[in-house]
Amino acid sequence: MNWKALLEQVEKKLAEGGTDSRRFFHGRGRCYEGLEQVCVDSFYPAILVTFFEPHEGEDELCRQIWEMAGPSGYTGVAAQRRYLQGAPVEWLAGKPVPAPIARRGELKFPLTFARQNVGFFLDIEPGRRWLEQQVKARAGSQERLKMLNLFAFTCAFSAVARAAGELEVVNIDVNRGVLNRGRENHLSNNLPLKGIKFLQLDALREFNRFDRRGPFQLAIVDPPTRQKGRFDVSENYEKLLQLLPACLAPGADLLMVLNSPSHSEAHFREVIENADNRYRVIERLPQSPDFPDRDPDAALKMLHVRFEG
Repeated sequence: MNWKALLEQVEKKLAEGGTDSRRFFHGRGRCYEGLEQVCVDSFYPAILVTFFEPHEGEDELCRQIWEMAGPSGYTGVAAQRRYLQGAPVEWLAGKPVPAPIARRGELKFPLTFARQNVGFFLDIEPGRRWLEQQVKARAGSQERLKMLNLFAFTCAFSAVARAAGELEVVNIDVNRGVLNRGRENHLSNNLPLKGIKFLQLDALREFNRFDRRGPFQLAIVDPPTRQKGRFDVSENYEKLLQLLPACLAPGADLLMVLNSPSHSEAHFREVIENADNRYRVIERLPQSPDFPDRDPDAALKMLHVRFEG
């Protein structure tokens, strides 16, 4: 297996220094022929190599990455094999990192390498920066700044927002386990929990159980592409966006996200416009440079939308 392009990218990003978590190599964007099913992520001092399909020389690749990363202070390289049942993780070089974390400036987010989704998504970093700017611009200028965080997962958006300024946040997710991790993410970063809610609810089917907690001036809508039996962006995204205006403040700013390669940006905009004519798409946020993609329509789509109610 020819790993040259991958190793060049890893070497380049190691040379840039820093300990913030980032993607060192993004094969899934189909910019590197033959390496489409491999990704390399830096969670200093750990490196995680993800194989979505079997490749010849997987162990050797991890050892080569370790030889490059060890001098920069990394202590271990793990491989996650998504093509095997349970997506098992094996430490192939250096020493296991017993408690890996994602680093974002002063914030730290505990990770679980033993799960398919480790607990922190690197590709949506432009959205987190957008949210920081929104909170800093609004906090203090309004008596009660409120944010709705739908499909909150481990509540990284909530933690970033709370670190940026004073506000109330309602985190909604159907999975109690990830919400508990979200609470831990706030506590481990010494972020006050006053005004921060973690509600185990179905964002679509139980909308009437959280809509009265608004009106919200900020909202994050970042659903899974397909969650069996609960949410499918093809069938349910527009329905959810039709409900949202009931709990939004006039002039609310929303980050609407679509992570589906089979849905174009034009289609996404159409869904938003069809849902309610009071939504106005302001801009598509730029992709993280760590996630190059041959087809922008297949990449993660993050739209800043204003509700002109």
